[in-house]
Order: sequence, then structure tokens, then C-alpha cells
Amino acid sequence: MILIDPPLVPSRGRMWSHLASDSSYDELHVFARHLGIPERGFDRDHYDVPGEWYDEAVAAGARPVTSRELVMALVMAGLRRRKQPSLEEE
Repeated sequence: MILIDPPLVPSRGRMWSHLASDSSYDELHVFARHLGIPERGFDRDHYDVPGEWYDEAVAAGARPVTSRELVMALVMAGLRRRKQPSLEEE
């Protein structure tokens, strides 16, 4: 199932949502291509989606969830990819 959280993350003058799958990256990539989301929007385990695309993603079949529910679904599916610490952070 494709999941999307509310557009609550500010960046580059916009609010952003996260689009993810609770079953496979292939499912996620197909859905993103269908919506016209550029590949550069993929970040480890999700797509960053501009807030103005939220309603379109939901209309196309993405299930609205909280940010916490989205992360938990990724963890439960074994699809969560955490950001690797940089050498300066170690």
C-alpha cells in the first residue's frame, strides 16, 4: 500500500510530505512515476512530495497517515533506510 503523511516539513520555501510503500520500493517507484514525481525526489526509502501534490496523491490511491505511522510501516516492512552518519558526526 502507498502511504503519504501530511505536508508538515518546511524546506526551500514549501511544505513537504513523504510518500512511501509498506510493501516494496518497486510499488513506490511505479506510483511516483504515475504521479510524475521526479526520480530525484527519492530519498533512501521515500519520496519527498511538495504539499500542493498531496491531494492528487490521495486521489490516486495513497493512504493518508501520520508521519509516525509512515515510519512505523517502513520499519515493520523492513524497508526503513536510516540516514548514515557523516564522518564529522562520529
